[in-house]
Formats: sequence, structure tokens, C-alpha cells
Amino acid sequence: MANHKPLTLTSPKQRQGSLFEQHAREFLQAQGLRLIVQNWQQPKVGELDLVMMETGQAWSTLVFIEVRQRKQSGFGDAAISITASKQRKVIKAARYFLQQHPEYSDYECRFDVIAYNTANSVSKKNQQIDTQPEWFQGAFVAEAW
Repeated sequence: MANHKPLTLTSPKQRQGSLFEQHAREFLQAQGLRLIVQNWQQPKVGELDLVMMETGQAWSTLVFIEVRQRKQSGFGDAAISITASKQRKVIKAARYFLQQHPEYSDYECRFDVIAYNTANSVSKKNQQIDTQPEWFQGAFVAEAW
């Protein structure tokens, strides 16, 4: 994408989030999805972790993917952390993305979640993730899209 500037990752939390997004991207590419953009961000609008294209036999689908990682705890798993408020933010960012990139406006759209429930599954030494993601296709929908 010509107008997309990569994020500068400064905090340990940001770097860890980037590691999980990279792992999710590789996982989804192995499932046949093609990357459009990673970490797409617009100030005052929001951020999209991954935007990918799923090519089907009859039609293709533009997939907006939220990547979540959460250490296992009594507060629920990573997928549950996608609140209604977060869903609205992702949908708002997706709408803006489509306005900025009309070449994708005719595609079917879907919102997926890739969730990582971790204990101590990130090896700090070699930055490897030792857990498989849960992929929730169509995890939420945009009303009046």
C-alpha cells in the first residue's frame, strides 16, 4: 500500500503483539489467504491488524482480522477480549479502509479473530510462539454495512 507507514514498535507489549501478528499472518497464509496489509492505521480512526484476501471458487472475500493474545487467567480467553466496543472500532477502521481503497469495495467482507491463549508460550530467547492459534471465521458482523 503506497500510503501505509509501518508502525514503530517501542514497548515490549507492542513488540510481543507484533510477534503474534506475524505468527497469525504466516498461519493464515498457510491456509491460503493472501496478505493485503498488516498494521494498517489511521489516526482518529483506528487500526487493522491484518487485511487479507481469501480466494474462493465462486468469489473472493476481503477478511479483516483482529489478532488477540491473552495469558490464561480467570478473566476469560483471548477471543472474549473482543468487546462490542472493540468490534465497533474495527468496523469503523474497515469502513475507512474501504473508502481509502475503493478497489476492494466490491468484495464480500468478513471479520475474523485469531486468538492466542498463552501461559508462557513465548520463548524470549528465539522469539518463537509455542501455541497454535484459534481461528474464528466470521467472529462478528457489521450491521448496516
